[in-house]
Amino acid sequence: MNRTLLVATHNQGKILEYRELLADLPLTVTWLDAEQIDLEVAETGTTFAENAALKAETYARLSGHLTWADDSGLEVDALDGAPGVFSARYGGPGLNDVDRYRRLLAALSTFGPDQRTARFRCVVAIAVPAGPVYTVEGAIEGVILDEPRGAYGFGYDPVFYVPAYSATMAELLPAVKNRISHRALAAISARRLLREMLGYDERERKAT
Repeated sequence: MNRTLLVATHNQGKILEYRELLADLPLTVTWLDAEQIDLEVAETGTTFAENAALKAETYARLSGHLTWADDSGLEVDALDGAPGVFSARYGGPGLNDVDRYRRLLAALSTFGPDQRTARFRCVVAIAVPAGPVYTVEGAIEGVILDEPRGAYGFGYDPVFYVPAYSATMAELLPAVKNRISHRALAAISARRLLREMLGYDERERKAT
């Protein structure tokens, strides 16, 4: 198997995080800009898994490399899972993060605290060029508050309360959030999947 892993992002900060996460695996981690890929894949799927797989398959075919892609967002039970795959576009074009979570709070204004259950979900897809696509996911459960709290994070973090930590995602220190978030949990599962795909045994690594 090709030992280069393409991570489908233009964000070099993410690449640094992934390189650290995968440092003990026999992989060279690269990204879209390094491969001179500027194609933007339209996220036309109806689920996070479909969108992640679509991106992973497309970039794997273009690059010839094993490819990692993800899709994530917020699911609110009272809104039948919305905003879901439209989380980044919720409320229409031209809105910023504050506009979007205010739109969400307005949609939930008639619901009580026990009806505001929600979760952040992330799906990572790993595609083999001209081969199969595998998906794993991570999720964190919470409740949508009626007003924002906290100065960290982005997106819906200020209104997403995590009962286990008695704080919103925007109140958690970044080091804590990056350990418990849906993206972190999905990444850990994806790392485990890559180890299996590479036939990489922990005992063999310790013996070398």
